[in-house]
Amino acid sequence: MSLSRFTLFYLSYTFVLALGAKLLSNSFPQVEVLAENFWQAFLLLFLLTYVAYVVSYRGIKFGAQGGVMTILGCIVLKLLLALSYVLFVITKATVNQLVFALDYFSLYLFFSLFEVMCLLRILRNQNKK
Repeated sequence: MSLSRFTLFYLSYTFVLALGAKLLSNSFPQVEVLAENFWQAFLLLFLLTYVAYVVSYRGIKFGAQGGVMTILGCIVLKLLLALSYVLFVITKATVNQLVFALDYFSLYLFFSLFEVMCLLRILRNQNKK
């Protein structure tokens, strides 16, 4: 999968996630479904995932052994940055911590799932060559 194709799929996937979150929020107006800074977290995870994919993609193109290490490094770095953001928001901001944590980690899992599926598709295509 080329980088431009991933970008197109990723933007479509992100749009569907954002639309789903907005519809869920509008469906239950009496319940706090989305935390106050949900969209900031959404943007942060969107950017982190995109940067991690681009770096992993470039690492895979340099070679198989280096590509695997690049993928693992990017996933771990993304996890550490994501957890540090959660720690910062929960300790410094006045948000409903449970709602924020559920929103954030569900977003993290959705974005990571998409990233790993696309990276596995690249690796599968390399094994067929």
